[in-house]
Amino acid sequence: MMKFYITRQEEYDRGQLILRTLLGGIYIAIPHGFLLIFLFIGKFFVNFLQFWIILFTGKYPQWAWDYNVKMIRYQLRVNAAFLNLTDVYPEFGLGGSHPDMDFDLTYQENQSRGTLILRALFGTLMLIPHYLILIFLQSAASSIGIAAFWIILFTGKYPETLFNLVSHWYRWQVRVQCWTEFLTPDYPKFTGEVLDGENQD
Repeated sequence: MMKFYITRQEEYDRGQLILRTLLGGIYIAIPHGFLLIFLFIGKFFVNFLQFWIILFTGKYPQWAWDYNVKMIRYQLRVNAAFLNLTDVYPEFGLGGSHPDMDFDLTYQENQSRGTLILRALFGTLMLIPHYLILIFLQSAASSIGIAAFWIILFTGKYPETLFNLVSHWYRWQVRVQCWTEFLTPDYPKFTGEVLDGENQD
């Protein structure tokens, strides 16, 4: 079961909004990006080892699972700040948390070797429909972000409808990422809505 939620704040700080827009590349992107480079290098080796372990044992190692889940959680914190979904500065590292958002996934140790091979060989082709839609939605999310900036600047609020559209796009993207990293056996649904059986809080 996947848990994914981003809680909309009642009020947003206009000063922080302007600061993130003008200097976010310096005080958010540079320090977090530097750390993420090393974590992504680690992720490459983790996923390489994890693939062969699953292939030979049929089991997803707990340490690899935890690493991938924590990476998605970390990326969520950083990206949410850049998308102006939160005023809270993202905590560093895999052990960080956030008061207004979280991601988690129930550990599934047993894995299908056949499915693993199928996804390794044809996974990219199978996801082309998702990628095409997500590219369009990402463009829409960028436009929404521009509109939301001005609305927050003048009202101090992020309109709920716009906020939900961006968070739904991000949830959809995370579902696809989970499938590519073998964190879920089910082909991702074509939606960013909360599905039955998912826990969002």
